[in-house]
Amino acid sequence: MAEVTVNGEPLGLDGVTPHTTALDFLRDRGLTGAKEGCAEGECGACCVLVARPPADGSPGAEWTSINACLVSAASFAGQELVTSEGLGTPDRLHPVQRELAERGGSQCGYCTPGFVCSMAAEYYRSDRAASPSTNGTHGDNGFDLHALSGNLCRCTGYRPIRDAAYALTRPAAADPLAVRRTAAAPAPTPTRIEGDGATFVRPPDLAAALDILADRDDATPVAGATDLGVEINLRGSRPGLLVAIDRLPELRDLQWSGDELRIGAALSLTEIERRLTGRVPVLDDLFWQFASRPIRNGATLGGNLGTGSPIGDSPPVLLALGADVVLVSASGERRVPLADYFTGYRTTVRTHSELIAEVVVPLPLAPLTAFHKIAKRRYDDISSVAIGFAIEVGDGVVRSARIGLGGVAATPVRALETEAALVGRPWSPETVDAAALVLAAEGTPIDDQRSSARYRSAMLGQSLRRLFAESADGVRP
Repeated sequence: MAEVTVNGEPLGLDGVTPHTTALDFLRDRGLTGAKEGCAEGECGACCVLVARPPADGSPGAEWTSINACLVSAASFAGQELVTSEGLGTPDRLHPVQRELAERGGSQCGYCTPGFVCSMAAEYYRSDRAASPSTNGTHGDNGFDLHALSGNLCRCTGYRPIRDAAYALTRPAAADPLAVRRTAAAPAPTPTRIEGDGATFVRPPDLAAALDILADRDDATPVAGATDLGVEINLRGSRPGLLVAIDRLPELRDLQWSGDELRIGAALSLTEIERRLTGRVPVLDDLFWQFASRPIRNGATLGGNLGTGSPIGDSPPVLLALGADVVLVSASGERRVPLADYFTGYRTTVRTHSELIAEVVVPLPLAPLTAFHKIAKRRYDDISSVAIGFAIEVGDGVVRSARIGLGGVAATPVRALETEAALVGRPWSPETVDAAALVLAAEGTPIDDQRSSARYRSAMLGQSLRRLFAESADGVRP
């Protein structure tokens, strides 16, 4: 019988169906610290810790915060979870719990267990080092407040929570969860769980996954479940066959060569960020604005592109970078320019039997890149408009320009007319103002709950002016 280790104790997955979330599984077994607030991974009340390989690819294990409301309990077969109950008890508080309590970081307490788990993930981050705070989001103890960007509190106020985070020291040498990081995280095990007319399968390798997709029309690949989990929770979707591809090693490589960067489609955004270590600055611009840390710990580029959404954050950047996607099936593979990948609203050239295996970015990168996201909130929000820029200027003249847009058409698109208005012309206020008028007319923006068409058009033009102003001031956009 499949089981998962929770707070050091094995729990059988008996009675679990493919659509049972990890949150419901835990609460049904009396672990009620984690709660459902939004059922879409936005509030963080459901956060728990899972032992994963370190995001930077180093040996050992890392305690990673994830949204338990989105992920199937079946996906954790053979894995290790820790909930807020497993961190400490009323008689023996964990350092995170103690600091929150002493500094008034909890009032009603509904959100507190989720904060505790996200804060604990950052507390145990192995490369967290004391450093002076320069931007208001890092404490002198090295704590990155972005670790809490996916946790919402409606009554306590964030200052005491921040104070608790900045008061944390390093874990004690004998701390059992710190010691646990020295051993490898559990390897994924082939799994098959059936119930309620559906099946969850974790295949042993990519070939087996592709065979399933070729044989079953109802097969749905799932990686981080940050999109599919919302469909299941809020829209009643019930896929008949879930095929877990998130831990397939064939989809989890990252290679930097002389002429291209190849990013495995099943790497989480956090893993990509940590492994690139700043070598693609525009991706760093993207990542901190992409949802929240718990979401980025599960979300993948393959999933973000696979949905075909016109408001995904990664397509504008990848379009600007001139990326390709590699599609694989049981019968072979093909490489498709991302500019040719989207065919309509949430439709792409990818067939049902294909998976996105890699995203390939040509090198060298353009010298001037940026990602601008316009949304109602600074963090953890859907974009009204998203723009990716990759521009090369030589001797004061624009040599090349690629601009990707999201949120202004039925698909992510290239701003081809704006690119033509820039290339071969001086990189000057006059050129930029003229091109900004062209950019404001690109796409087919609409009025919806996030923004008006007029506002979207205005923001397109302003984004190019902002890019120029920041580059002229010597600030990397």
